[in-house]
Amino acid sequence: MEQLKTIGRELAMGSQGGFGQSKEFLELVKSIGEARSKAEEDRIVLHEIETLKRRISEPDIPKRKMKEFIIRLVYIEMLGHDASFGYIHAVKMTHDDTLLLKRTGYLAVTLFLNDDHDLIILIVNTIQKDLKSDNYLIVCAALNAVCRLINDETIPAVLPQVVDLLGHQKEAVRKKAIMALHRFYHKSPSSVSHLFSNFRKRLCDNDPGVMGATLCPLFDLITVDVNSYKDLVVSFVSILKQVAERRLPKGYDYHQMPAPFIQIRLLKILALLGSGDKLASEKMYTVVGDIFKKCDSTSNIGNAVLYECICCVSSIYPNPKLLEAAADVISRFLKSDSHNLKYMGIDALGRLIKISPEIAEQHQLAVIDCLEDPDDTLKRKTFELLYKMTKSSNVEVIVDRMIDYMISINDNHYKTYIASRCVELAEQFAPSNHWFIQTMNKVFEHAGDLVNIKVAHNLMRLIAEGFGEDDDAADSQLRSSAVESYLRIIGEPKLPSVFLQVICWVLGEYGTADGKYSASYITGKLCDVAEAYSNDETVKAYAVTALMKIYAFEIAAGRKVDMLPECQSLVEELSASHSTDLQQRAYELQAVVSLDAHAVESIMPLDASCEDIEIDKNLSFLNSYVQQSLENGAQPYIPESQRSGVLDISNFRSQDQPEASMHGLRFEAYELPKAPVTSRIPPASVAPSTELVPVPEPSYSRETHQVASVPSISDAGSTELRLRLDGVQRKWGKPTYSSPTSSTSNASQSTSNGVTQVDSAANVNSKARNTHDSRKPQAEITPEKQKLAASLFGGPSKTEKRPTSASHKVAKASSHAAEKSPAPKAAVVSNQATLEKINHQPPPDLLDLGEPTVTNSAPSVDPFKQLEGLLDPTQVTSTVNHGAVGATEAPDIMALYVGTPAGGQSSSAENSLPSNSYDVNLTSELSNLTSGATNAGATLPTQFTKGPNPKDALEKDALVRQMGVTPSSQNPNLFSDLLG
Repeated sequence: MEQLKTIGRELAMGSQGGFGQSKEFLELVKSIGEARSKAEEDRIVLHEIETLKRRISEPDIPKRKMKEFIIRLVYIEMLGHDASFGYIHAVKMTHDDTLLLKRTGYLAVTLFLNDDHDLIILIVNTIQKDLKSDNYLIVCAALNAVCRLINDETIPAVLPQVVDLLGHQKEAVRKKAIMALHRFYHKSPSSVSHLFSNFRKRLCDNDPGVMGATLCPLFDLITVDVNSYKDLVVSFVSILKQVAERRLPKGYDYHQMPAPFIQIRLLKILALLGSGDKLASEKMYTVVGDIFKKCDSTSNIGNAVLYECICCVSSIYPNPKLLEAAADVISRFLKSDSHNLKYMGIDALGRLIKISPEIAEQHQLAVIDCLEDPDDTLKRKTFELLYKMTKSSNVEVIVDRMIDYMISINDNHYKTYIASRCVELAEQFAPSNHWFIQTMNKVFEHAGDLVNIKVAHNLMRLIAEGFGEDDDAADSQLRSSAVESYLRIIGEPKLPSVFLQVICWVLGEYGTADGKYSASYITGKLCDVAEAYSNDETVKAYAVTALMKIYAFEIAAGRKVDMLPECQSLVEELSASHSTDLQQRAYELQAVVSLDAHAVESIMPLDASCEDIEIDKNLSFLNSYVQQSLENGAQPYIPESQRSGVLDISNFRSQDQPEASMHGLRFEAYELPKAPVTSRIPPASVAPSTELVPVPEPSYSRETHQVASVPSISDAGSTELRLRLDGVQRKWGKPTYSSPTSSTSNASQSTSNGVTQVDSAANVNSKARNTHDSRKPQAEITPEKQKLAASLFGGPSKTEKRPTSASHKVAKASSHAAEKSPAPKAAVVSNQATLEKINHQPPPDLLDLGEPTVTNSAPSVDPFKQLEGLLDPTQVTSTVNHGAVGATEAPDIMALYVGTPAGGQSSSAENSLPSNSYDVNLTSELSNLTSGATNAGATLPTQFTKGPNPKDALEKDALVRQMGVTPSSQNPNLFSDLLG
């Protein structure tokens, strides 16, 4: 409430215009702040709403009072009440000529309205006028409204003015214009696709604020298409180096960090551009190493920059020195007392494990501490780290810890997530099939029905397939252990339905296979399951099918079958069930029991779950039956499209219509069979292309007053956009940052200095770490922690799967089952969800297009200094001419600012057609189509020469349906039909 009081007083004071505060408004704020309940606050606000409704509609209200009323409306909206009755007055205030009132009106409408509101159309003209104002404060207010209120339909109305403002003399206007274009890109990317080059040019702005604002749209564009912006790597590196060396004004510092948010955005961009690209990454090593060395780790913002450096190092092509510096920073994070820093350290460690798995072993005790931390968020992040570092040597410990944690939480969403991770790790790194089955039992037992049904199918198929080799003894042992474990579990209350289905299936298939358990014992357990879960029809169906299998196996073996009384009562109960599925299963059980041994063995052979089932999709087994029926005089099958028993009205349509064979319902009236039928041409055949191609206006190509012209984006002969930066005469920062060099000296960058600097950074960080460690007392390391750390981090450090003989057999079983036809039996353990392990190879260099590369040993290059030498139009022309004759000189720095025209735009010749040329062509085409349709309609009655004559019936139906239809509606105009 104190904050609301302060905001209310500041809004009511109006000190900029000298109006002073309103006593009524201050009393309103005071009364709301002193309210002791929500009901009392609502009563005060509702009374204020009634007062404003009455006073705001009075005529001749002074501007000072109207401004106060608008502010009070804003205050009402802040408290969650509806002030829509005053929206129109805020819109009117945006039309005022007074600066204070106009800005108040723009502030109010941006808070009141959204981009789909009906009142938006009333302020578009005002925004257009204010964007051209001489007062830059009014222009900024209008640009703020543009960023909040302009929608897809109104973007073209203000786009030319916004583009013109990119060359405004005030840096605040240029920055807000960039923000507006970025907003347009989010709303409608196609509307500004021809303006992407403007973002490249604004990257060279002499104001750091404009440059920083340009990084946001460039980041979005690079995220979508990385390869198109590879040429900007040198520019981004140069900017980041100037920022890190404090070349920006002091006003951009935050907690003594030089422009940290610009650094973070640049590091994100470099991470995208350097991913899998060794040449691009080598240009970044030096500047990233400098940031590791110079960044202050005592403040939150400094740690944020360091964390972003680690993310960048984990994304670009690996460098040993940078990885070492990142490991030192992670060590400081994990040893900190702050949970936030520990969380960042765990997350950063998970990123580096993909590149260097041995880094995790250096911090194993810190990871164990985080795993036992009471902070649930930190614990979950640590489980994510363990998931990434799982291998066959530590999978048992990690999965057991994850299952224990899953049991202790009540969040079903996260419990499902943990269960899926446990299943995935068990399927991928299972040391043995026996351990896999035991682990699945725990997951099913404690996660319940949250487990995916595919996991149950995979488990059943694994048990059916066994080890996948000709090792019957091992397969029998696997199935026996599964039966024993399920007989122990089956007596527990409230087992999940999916788990019970697995239990019933396994007991039915292998309950009596080894002879350890009798058929009566297994059937008694199955009957108990069906009785205990009488409300679950699926479980009962599985239980009845399992009973049928056991009795069938007993009959086939020649043993006498004595059905238990509880089994007989279950069958009688299901025979009268409302479920047809349960009825059928009960009748099948009774029928199987009454058959002899030979018949039962043929119907349900032993271990039939491993047999392949051939599916004949063409039903070729019916060929003999069909042939015999045809010989006996049966009529041959006629496809539906060729049947003439029911006359289809679509046959009366024109032969030019490609959709004449459609069978959907049609709702147009029947026509007389003798009347000529005009053809209905599909919209796709009206013109070769009906796409609307945006044509850039001339104003779009103007950046500043000094720029003479820019080649048209839709030029028919051009394949790329070459920019002219005539307005950029200097860069921000100290002029002594880099020496002027030739325009071709930025093709390569030496990495020797980068390595040296990273070495020094590592030394500094190691010193800081030693100092930090000496201040902090060492935590006691218990033998239990050491043992757990040895279990988690011990064994081979490689992250790729090291399959044992058992796990190899699991994989073979999966591949063997994958080759089989689909069958209604259990599924093999799927290895398709295997975790992607880290040995990633860099993708091929997509930038190697065969162009010559000029290398230079210059240690530092400033691309902005090089741009100054390219401002002469003659140099640009000479560069283009050299490219035309196929010269082999190195491309100049202008290649940094080359964009391709947006796809889908037509050439300038197409855009220069007269406005009525399309209508003339359309008229000629329609006349040809009409004459063709008339000729086609004249031959329609001759199509029906066979079968019953539908003439009389059609005439009657048409007359009945068209009693109230006028000739104009019966034969609509072809123009209205096509264009409407």
